[in-house]
Formats: sequence, C-alpha cells, structure tokens
Amino acid sequence: MAHKLKIIPLGGLDEIGKNLTVLEYGNDMIVVDCGVGFPEEDMYGVDLVIPDFTYLVQNAKKLRGMFITHGHEDHIGSIPYCMQQVVCPIHGTAMTCGLIRLKLEEHRLTDVVKLVTHKPGDVVRAGCFSVEFIHVNHSIADAAAFAIHTPAGTVVMTGDFKIDPTAKDGMTDLARLGELGNNGVLALMADSTNVERAGYTPSENVVAESLDRQFKNCDQRIIVTTFASNMHRIQAVLATAQRYGRKVAVTGRSMENMLKVAQDLGYIKIPSGMLVDLGAIKSLPKNKIVIVSTGSQGENMSALYRMAFSTHKQVDIVSGDRIIISASAIPGNEKAVSKIINELYRKGAEVVYEKSEGLHVSGHACQEELKIIHALCKPKFFIPVHGEQRHLQIHGKLATMTGTPAKNVRIAEIGNVIELSPRSCKISGTVAAGKVFVDGTGVGDVGSVVLRDRKHLAQDGMLVVCVNISAQDGSIITGPDIITRGFIYVKESEELMEELRLVAMEAIERCSRKRVKDWTTIKSAIKNDLSGYLYKTTKRNPMILPVIMEI
Repeated sequence: MAHKLKIIPLGGLDEIGKNLTVLEYGNDMIVVDCGVGFPEEDMYGVDLVIPDFTYLVQNAKKLRGMFITHGHEDHIGSIPYCMQQVVCPIHGTAMTCGLIRLKLEEHRLTDVVKLVTHKPGDVVRAGCFSVEFIHVNHSIADAAAFAIHTPAGTVVMTGDFKIDPTAKDGMTDLARLGELGNNGVLALMADSTNVERAGYTPSENVVAESLDRQFKNCDQRIIVTTFASNMHRIQAVLATAQRYGRKVAVTGRSMENMLKVAQDLGYIKIPSGMLVDLGAIKSLPKNKIVIVSTGSQGENMSALYRMAFSTHKQVDIVSGDRIIISASAIPGNEKAVSKIINELYRKGAEVVYEKSEGLHVSGHACQEELKIIHALCKPKFFIPVHGEQRHLQIHGKLATMTGTPAKNVRIAEIGNVIELSPRSCKISGTVAAGKVFVDGTGVGDVGSVVLRDRKHLAQDGMLVVCVNISAQDGSIITGPDIITRGFIYVKESEELMEELRLVAMEAIERCSRKRVKDWTTIKSAIKNDLSGYLYKTTKRNPMILPVIMEI
C-alpha cells in the first residue's frame, strides 16, 4: 500500500469540547467536527477557545470536505473562524446545517461556504473517502455517527451519542453498526464523556415524567431553563404546559433561534395558540404561564441570570415562582450555576434542580452502552476521544474488556499523527496544534504572554511610574508620580506612596550619576528597586510600568 491512513486530532482530547479530527490519505483530507471550547477561570477576558487551524491552512489543497456529527457548540462553534481561513463544503443533517447556517449568516459567510444536507443512510464521496451517515441518539435532534470508508479500512466515529430505545426519533442504529462490525472495522473512535458512569443513561422519557410532577397542582408561575439545543426536552415542556392549560413564552436569543430552526425543519410541533409574546405574560394569571429560558449553565448574559439579578427588561422573579433547572452543570460551571440558584432562593423563588428531582438525563453513553458499541463494531484498533485524560484511560480499559487487545488501544494527544494500516496503528509524529483564544473581535492576538500579564494584574494589580527627565544630563525635571490600579487604595496609603516615590527617584538619580542614558536600563533599575521594596514591605508583586519622557 503506497499510503497509510493518518488520523490527526486537533481538539477533543485531554479536554471537554473543541472537537476537531482530521483524516488524511495521500492527497485527500477530510475534517470531522469543528467545535469551540469554553474559557477556564484563569483565561481572563477570553470569550472562546478554538483549535489551531495551521495544519488545515497548510494543506488546504487536500481538503475535500468537513463533516459535522451534530449541532452542539463544541462541534460547530469554530466553523466560522475556520472558514475565514480555509473554505470547503460542509456536510451535515438538516438540523445541524440549520444551526450552522445561523453562524455563517452572523459572520457573513453564507455566500462563501457550501452547506450540503444529508439524512441517515446517505453516503458522501469526498476524494478517496466515503462517509456514511448513521442515526444516533443524543440530546439534540439529528445527531449522526460516521462510518468512514478509506483505502486502509473502515473507521467508525460515534460522535456524541447514547442508546435510547424510547427516543421519539428512533433508537441509535445498532443494526447498521453491527453490519459494519461483521464486515470489518479497522478503528473505532468513540465518545468517552460518560465512561466513568456505570450502567445505562436513562431515557428522555424520565424527564417528561418529572416535568409532569412539577406542573401538577402548581398554582404559581413556572420558569423552565434547559439547554436550548434539546428540542426533545422543550417539546416535553410544551406538551406538559398544554396538558395543564398553560401558555408558553420564550426568552433568550439562543433559545429563540434554536426554536425557529427546529420549527422550520419540523423537529418540534408547537400547538396553535400555545406560544405567546413575553410582553403579554403580565395579562395572564400566574397559573397559566410557563417561561422557557436560557441560562442553565449560569452564563452571566443569559435570560435566567438577568431575571435572578433583576436586570431582565420584561421578567422579574417574585416570591412563589417555581424555577425548574432541567440541566446539569457542565464541568467548570458549577459555581456559576450555584450563584444563580442562591440568588433565586434569595428572591423567594422555589428552585427545583436536577440533583434533587431527576430533571435531567445525559446525552452521552454510560459504560454498558459503550460496551454494546464495542461489541457490535469489533474494531481492530480503538482510539478513545471526547474526554479528559482520565476518561480516555478508563475508556481504553473498557475496550479491552470487550475484546480489543491492550496493544491495539491508542491514547493520543492533540496534534499527534496516528498512522493506520490494516496491520498497525502507531503515533508517527506531531503537527501544529493547540488553543487559539478569541477575545471580542480578536482571534489569536491573545496568547500565553498576554494571559500571564492579565493573571498578574488580577492577582496583584498595577503600578505606573511617570517621570520627566532632562535630555541634557538625565536629571529629574518633574516626578516621579505614582499611579496604581488594583494594588492599594491610595488615600489610605499616602505614606507608602511617598516611600515608593523616593525609591523610584533614587533609582533614577543613581543612573544619572553613572551617566546612564539608555532608557531600557533606567526602566529596569526603577522596576527592580520598586519590586524589591514592595515585596519586602507588603509581600505583594504588582506589575510595574515605568513611563519616561525626555525633555
């Protein structure tokens, strides 16, 4: 065989989110998913984290298409940023393409990028690759797994999935996965998100039953918050509201957009007269209202957050409101969610959330479901994806329980080049990969140095030293003046400020006596003297910025 199949994860390993995987064979290359990650606590000011697209840009001529498993942000969020650098056709199911179209419109890319809609069972030719769409269950409609047929063999990528026998849109297509396994699967790349959990993921029907219990005999206003993408959940809310004679109002941009796309494509059925404008709810009795809102993850611009902290223009939380949080906190969002719950309690609301009432089920497969997929696919090699290091390691061990030899399990890192042939699977090198930060309209202009400075400023503050010196002899004409931000309260620390001024003055005069005229040397002297003095007297280490003007 002249070539080997290369699988290159550029995201989604050792992390939750930012999923992007490259498959390359000879002069052909395809991409599966293109998602975002969300900033961690120490990424001050960063809005989004996207993959490094350097390898795609360098190999743009090989790129035959991008294939998207489903419409969650961690799988589609980076598409506009990628398409600004390299353009190729994007393939997905109807709901997925509908959500991608919204993003392309926002970034004015609809005339540039070709979107191609497919349904389960479709097979798409892209260079030497044939990509088959396979129906799977997830917490968003129209999710798909892929069977990617290559000259080296078949690779099955599950995407995010679970097995739900009672799903409204039909159960995950286990029959097709079994057929693929019987025909021979070279490699399986499977979702590892819930691999730590034993058993099976509960059905979405469990949530519908819990919602019914919360609506029954409630004579107060009900506010439900959930993931905007979970149309099956929102459909259950609508059905329950209709059963108890309530009207439904929607608030939150992402919820409104998602509802419009799902309704246009027929993925959600809204009974006639059920939806009312948010402005009309004041004219309705409280026991006839349900508000469906964004904010299940504590986002500080979400509708629920604004309601909780009294900044929402149309809805105020009042004592007696029943708030149903039908979602679980994504790892890292626990504090933000807890903050909202506490504020809602402070306002006298009754808060019902997943921990105590079973109002959420995961969209990811637990251990027994993963074993079923492994047993059906019978892969020669296994590459765990979509998880942190512990998830990948645990999933690797689970694979060996279902018959995959330990030596055929390959745990990789982003940027690794995994080379596959019918007889081998090895890591043969690395490519450019990592995190690119989006801050406002800036993409990639915030790097590790800027983040380090922001962290420094957040922890210790800043001190600016301004001084005018003579161009003739280097003596001080005016200053030094000390300005601080985030370090001390100046009015209560006048003595320390005067000491700092004297330390800076001594540093400048010392340079003058030595006839030093290099500004870099003078600035360094000021910083070193002030830094040493401050740490000795305050045990703090603020950022020190000398500003010298020559007159």
